Amino acid sequence: MKKAILATKVGMTQIFDADGVLIPVTVLQAGPCCVTQIKTVENDGYSAVQVGFADKKVKVVSKDATGKKEIRNRHGVNKPEKGHFDKAGVVPKRYVREFKFENAADYNLADEIKADIFAEGDKVDATAISKGKGFQGAIKRYGQHRGPMAHGSKFHRHQGSNGACSSPSKVFKGKGMPGHMGSVKVTVQNLEVVRVDAENNILLIKGSVPGPKKSLVTIKESVKA
Repeated sequence: MKKAILATKVGMTQIFDADGVLIPVTVLQAGPCCVTQIKTVENDGYSAVQVGFADKKVKVVSKDATGKKEIRNRHGVNKPEKGHFDKAGVVPKRYVREFKFENAADYNLADEIKADIFAEGDKVDATAISKGKGFQGAIKRYGQHRGPMAHGSKFHRHQGSNGACSSPSKVFKGKGMPGHMGSVKVTVQNLEVVRVDAENNILLIKGSVPGPKKSLVTIKESVKA
């Protein structure tokens, strides 16, 4: 992997290409991300780049006689985290992730990764936490069929037979049952980058991307393109 970035989901819209074809796109606020740590084989056993995204909201608590400000964080950052970000020379970040770049040695602390690392036509994989649906039945959760909806039927949206009778006399593990739906990590592969706004760090991705609005999305170059 050579390219990856953290982004937040803005929403969906539609644009027209040069031929006048309408394309549904997801708008992502991609970066800028700051390099907060360089992992090396000598120190950490593997090579990777740790990046931070989205500044934490801070507020000034007081000033001393020298005029120095005591800054506390509304999102919460403890002293070890503050020392980690200070060592990298960046302000505290809300999201911190690692990417195993093939060219990790080319990065330096506090380097910025912006949306312009991608270009129109690139294939990417988008990873995010999907929308939570709460407790759902087997019809919505797994697409199972319903029973007759007539008044005489006593079987409408209930689950059908779960297992055989005498053999094997049990319900196999993995059987689709009602339960919690959504709120899991989902990756959609081979999405196309339709447009890149380098000035505003905006990516337009063709189709839908997992997660609700304002959620964190990881964009990586596709592994199967």
